[in-house]
Amino acid sequence: MSLGKSAVAEPPLSAPLNLKFDYTRSTGPTVGAFVTGLRDGRILGARGSDGRVLVPPPEFDAVTHEPLTDFVEVGQTGTVVSWTWNAEPLPGQPFDRPFAWALIRLDGADTTLLHAVDVASPDEIGTGLRVRVRWAAERTGKIHDIEAFEPGEATLTVQAADGEPVTMITTPVDLHYRHSASPEESWYLRGLKEGKIIGGRTGPGGKVYVPPRGASPTDGVPTKEPVEVPDKGIVTTFCIVNVPFMGQQIKPPYVAAYVLLDGADIPFLHLILECDASEVRMGMRVEAKWRPREEWDHTLRNIEYFRPTGEPDADYDTFKHHL
Repeated sequence: MSLGKSAVAEPPLSAPLNLKFDYTRSTGPTVGAFVTGLRDGRILGARGSDGRVLVPPPEFDAVTHEPLTDFVEVGQTGTVVSWTWNAEPLPGQPFDRPFAWALIRLDGADTTLLHAVDVASPDEIGTGLRVRVRWAAERTGKIHDIEAFEPGEATLTVQAADGEPVTMITTPVDLHYRHSASPEESWYLRGLKEGKIIGGRTGPGGKVYVPPRGASPTDGVPTKEPVEVPDKGIVTTFCIVNVPFMGQQIKPPYVAAYVLLDGADIPFLHLILECDASEVRMGMRVEAKWRPREEWDHTLRNIEYFRPTGEPDADYDTFKHHL
């Protein structure tokens, strides 16, 4: 059902978004040596095929592409090569007061290390300033084991920490930004808030895309016409999820399937529940299970999942071009 121009009159939606997760990776022999060195109060670089000492050490030589294994300990004092003043620190940065970021060439190194320099004003830092490492009180094998650099020459010997080599590191990612939806995405999200599914069509006789796109991917024609489609459709392809993973909200096995809604020309991914995973099949007729109305917002989560309708399966020829 075409909705005409009324659905497109409102301005696009905009909302703050927060992407937050812990990124965990194995260190490998090169990064592992570097972060283990930091934990032990040492700074290691790696000597490349051209003879330069690289700090931090890359995992592979830029010239030969071979792994770098010739580790070299460098000094804990260095020279500021370039710098910038950070007058308004962001959450998660080394200090909650103004400080400097600097590229520092440590004694014995041929490349620079980016880190914070703890000075009170931009008048206290400049190119050529000699700075030394200030180690964190507790070191665990991360770049944060260097709390900051400060003006002066290193004079203290740091006691090495005990422990096995560091083989895994976890970096928290916390990204805050504002997402502004396209006009077409805004039709779709406003429709979901009202319990409707709205796609976009390129024009009379054109294809209907759910969710709507800014233009048809086949010919580039803009999808300027909002179209409401039913919340029923068919399963085209699907996957049975048997493997548990961190953050999983449904106990395996369960089915993630592409659902082609009636009147749409492209399927979208959602869950299939209220039946055994082994019963899901291509062509199965399904319908949306909506959450309680008081929980609705501008999100596809308003549809909790899709479930079988009990209707006869669709013939393969009716959806074979939508796989």
